[in-house]
Amino acid sequence: MGLLRSIARARLAGRVIRRLRRAGVRDARYHPGPFEVRFTVPGEDESTILPLAPLLGRRKAVDELVVGRLRVPPRWDDAAGLLRPVLRGAAPGTPLRRPVLPLLSEFVVVDQPDTMTYVTEAQATAWKTPLDQIFATARANLTGAVLHGTADGPVIVRFVDDGNAYWTSHLLLQGWLARLAGQVGGVPVAFAPERGTLLVTADDSPLLAALFAEAEAIFVTSPHLLSPMAYRSDDNGCTVPYTAPEGHPLHQTVRRAERLLAMHEYHQQPPDPSLPSAELQLLGSPSEGWRTRALWPENTPTLLPQADEVQVGDRTIPWPALAPHLTPTTHTPTRWLATSWPP
Repeated sequence: MGLLRSIARARLAGRVIRRLRRAGVRDARYHPGPFEVRFTVPGEDESTILPLAPLLGRRKAVDELVVGRLRVPPRWDDAAGLLRPVLRGAAPGTPLRRPVLPLLSEFVVVDQPDTMTYVTEAQATAWKTPLDQIFATARANLTGAVLHGTADGPVIVRFVDDGNAYWTSHLLLQGWLARLAGQVGGVPVAFAPERGTLLVTADDSPLLAALFAEAEAIFVTSPHLLSPMAYRSDDNGCTVPYTAPEGHPLHQTVRRAERLLAMHEYHQQPPDPSLPSAELQLLGSPSEGWRTRALWPENTPTLLPQADEVQVGDRTIPWPALAPHLTPTTHTPTRWLATSWPP
């Protein structure tokens, strides 16, 4: 291959990579052999391959092709009506996000007939639109489904998504869950064990314990799992975790669900190349109670997940006793820098 042709191809690849980075893609890489750029769309796990040959001599086509692959309209006016909010744990890449529930965040996606693309902070900057406005617009695009009828006994309302309803996202709408009281016969309690399933019953329903078990079974087997926890509305209509105080029949059930979600989210966290990350385990039983334990086997600097207790060599230390010796980091979910074993 001639030198000038190699330079032209490299310059084209550079333009494509710069355009991808403006859209929030951080891992774009040029592969000269097959003449392509490979990158991961924010919020997705698998790499995308972008062939560059069709772009040779077509400078204006770069934006069109990149936008087409990312499925994010470059103009705010074109994108606003396509935005939807989604509830997720950690998502790969650098999507726009804000924490809304323990270990879960609200993201914004562009909803197209054949795909869903996460919006990035870089895209928000390109739109010149405040972040609060982007989130508010996405929520406003959910109509908030209205159910009719009244429950005459214990009931479970099941919302199963066809890919367009965004049922689990309805938990982000203020007041929506509380309005289902008539349909479930009491104060609503919701489960979102996977992205396409929302289950709701009443807080005093005899079905609630069984629904915890069903939600866990879905959570541990689904490829698109979300949370095994239960949720309710607070006095302002905002969704918050369902709680059961000590002595309540479901106290340990709630603790188990909380810890299962923590284990999953920490397990999904990519490793930090600079420091080892401690493993998180779930221990206990329904009778003795459930707890998490972080394993810190070597007396070296380690990133600890938040846990009920930490095994330090052959000792086990409760988290409150160890916490003063730890420094929080910017990982999501938060890990804590532990420099050396406490005396």
